[in-house]
Amino acid sequence: MNKQELISQVAETSGLGKGDATRAVEAVFEAIQTALKKGDEVRLVGFGTFSVSKRKASMGRNPRTREPMPIPATSQPKFKAGKGLKDAVN
Repeated sequence: MNKQELISQVAETSGLGKGDATRAVEAVFEAIQTALKKGDEVRLVGFGTFSVSKRKASMGRNPRTREPMPIPATSQPKFKAGKGLKDAVN
């Protein structure tokens, strides 16, 4: 399912128009991104938790030249599925 299919499903399930469903889905995505940018965690009980993980800087190797190269520290988004989602899938 891609984003447009998700919007169509939300519109059908909720009885909203496609434009309203688009704004609703976009607003949810924006709210999650904003919270993660601030370093907050987003917990949706029964669905899952979105969080940010910090990765330390390290040394790696260039696969072509085999020369050492630094890998900078980064922040990575993470998602951990909740019990309700796991049960629904299984």
